[in-house]
Amino acid sequence: MWWHNHICFSRKNYSKLSKKFIVKQLDGLHNVSPKDWNNLIDYSNPFLRHEYLYGLEKHYCLNNHGWLPCHLVVYRDKRLVGALPLYARSNSYGEFVFDWAWANAYEQNGKDYYPKLVTAIPYAPVCGPRYLVNSNTLFSERIKELLLEKVLDIVKQNNFSSYHCLFTNNNDHKTLSNSSLIPRSTCQFRWHNNNYQDFNDFLSHLTSKKRKQIKRERKYINDNDIKIEVLSGESITKEKWILFYEFYCSTFYRKWGNPRLTLDFFIYLGRCMPSETILIFAKSNDIYIAGAFLMRDQSTLYGRHWGCSSKLPYLHFELCYYYPIEYCINNKIRKLDAGVQGEHKIWRGFEPYSATSYHWIEHLGFRKAIKDYLDRETTEIDSYIENLKTHLPFKDL
Repeated sequence: MWWHNHICFSRKNYSKLSKKFIVKQLDGLHNVSPKDWNNLIDYSNPFLRHEYLYGLEKHYCLNNHGWLPCHLVVYRDKRLVGALPLYARSNSYGEFVFDWAWANAYEQNGKDYYPKLVTAIPYAPVCGPRYLVNSNTLFSERIKELLLEKVLDIVKQNNFSSYHCLFTNNNDHKTLSNSSLIPRSTCQFRWHNNNYQDFNDFLSHLTSKKRKQIKRERKYINDNDIKIEVLSGESITKEKWILFYEFYCSTFYRKWGNPRLTLDFFIYLGRCMPSETILIFAKSNDIYIAGAFLMRDQSTLYGRHWGCSSKLPYLHFELCYYYPIEYCINNKIRKLDAGVQGEHKIWRGFEPYSATSYHWIEHLGFRKAIKDYLDRETTEIDSYIENLKTHLPFKDL
C-alpha cells in the first residue's frame, strides 16, 4: 500500500524507559504468542483475543482496506505486561466514529489528514478496554501511561495528523481523560436481559402497541413457513461458512462495495474460537435465504453481520433482533449489543447509551477547532440520547 514507503516505523526496541519496562513496536501479532497476549485480558470480550486480531491480519482482512498493524507491547524482564492494538490508517472506513469532515477540513487547508493512528477493533464498534494490562499487574496505570506516551511519540516522529482511541470503556478512562486527548461521544444500542423467563415474558413488559407489532412481525415470518437454524462451535461446517459468506458478500455488494472480511477468516474464526461464534440461518422450503453472524462471551451477544438472497419483510428483524433476544434469554446472556445507528431499535426494546472515544490532534489550530466542535456535539448527543429514552417501549418507564 502507498504509505509503506511514506512512513518509516522503527522496528527496534525503544530505549529503556526505566529499570522496569521496555516498549516495543510490532508489525503484526505473529510476533506475540496467543497465550502471552490473552493473559493480559482478564475479561471475556472475544474481539480483543489474539486469535481474532491475528486472524484479521493472517487472512488479508486489513491491508487492502487501509489498516496497517503497528501494535505496541510492554515487557518487564522479558515478560509481556502490556499491549495496545494500533493501526496506521489511510482512510476512515470500518471505524464507525466518523471523522470525514475533519479530513475534508485538512484537505481544504492544504494539509494531509491521512495517515493517522487508530486504536480500535477493525470493523467492530464494540466497546471494551484498549490498553491491555492484566489487573493483577503492579504499576498497571504506569504501563498504560507508557503506551500512550509512545503513541504520541510515533505521531510526532512520523508526521501523523492524529491518534484516535475508539470505543473505550471505564478501564482506560483514567489514562485517557488525564491526558490531552479530546473525548467524543456516540450513540449505541443494547438490549438488556432483565431475567426474562422467555420471549413472551420480555414482550409482557412492553406497551400493548409495541408488543402487538412485534408479534405481528414474528407471525408473518412463521406464516410464511420460515424456519430458523442456529449453529455454533464445531457444528458450523465449512459448507455453512461458505453459505453465510455468500449472504455477507451480497450485503456489501449492495451497499458498500468490496467485502472487508474474507471467507478464510470466518473459517479460521470458527476453528480457533468455536465457543464464541454463532450463525443463524433462515430457510424457506428447505432453501437457505438469509444468514446472520454473531459472537458471544459469557455476558454479551454481539450482532455483527447479516445478508439475504430474498428481501422478505421483517426477516432482518427476526435474524438480527428477535431470535438473538430469544437466544440471550434461553442462554442467560445479560446483553445483546446491536452496535451503532438505528433508531428503529428503540421500540424493539434496545436502550441507547453513550460510547466514548478519545482523539489527539497534532496540529494546534485544528486541535482547538475540533475540541470546540466536539464540545457542542457532546451536548447534542447527550440531549439526543435523553430524548430517545423517552420513547422506550417498556410499560414501567
